[in-house]
Amino acid sequence: MKLIGLTGGIASGKSTVGKRLAELGAVVVDADQLAREVVEPGTPALADIARVFGPSVIAPDGSLNRPALGAIIFSDAAKREQLNAITHPAIWRRGNELFAEAEARDPDVVIVYDVPLLAEAAADRPMQFDRIVVVQADTETRINRLVELRGMSRDEAEGRLRAQASDDERLRIADVVIDSNGTLEHTREQVDSLWAELRRE
Repeated sequence: MKLIGLTGGIASGKSTVGKRLAELGAVVVDADQLAREVVEPGTPALADIARVFGPSVIAPDGSLNRPALGAIIFSDAAKREQLNAITHPAIWRRGNELFAEAEARDPDVVIVYDVPLLAEAAADRPMQFDRIVVVQADTETRINRLVELRGMSRDEAEGRLRAQASDDERLRIADVVIDSNGTLEHTREQVDSLWAELRRE
């Protein structure tokens, strides 16, 4: 088994890279999806969130009231840390279960763990990656993508970028950098080259 950490800032092209790796045969596990799964009704993480943040963060149907929780943690770094201390270990545990299942099916599997906030969560990362792949596009390209493809205002787009780790922080943890400033074909060529290298090993 090879475990690849895949990350990149918003509108960097990370989803394009993940999709191409899946087409080539990788098993892609999406940390965002796991983050939703571990706080579904009846989960220990959701019970812990209710205990720490109060009943207002639970919706009438028993699910997580995301807007209410967001209002609490958005402007309070200490509260965000409390939430991360509950959710991050649960996400890693679920991820490890899925990795083990994939390896049991195919001992030579390449697993791509798609983690948008890998640089931000580096301190509480209890696993070793064989490679960390960072998808990189310059700031202006990413802002243009957010405005043109996602309908954001320029101010909104700039705010989203500022809220994430800096390019330097992400590049510091990178073993491989995929440059997605150019054409889709150019990005895919870099991914294909990475895949060929992983399979050779």
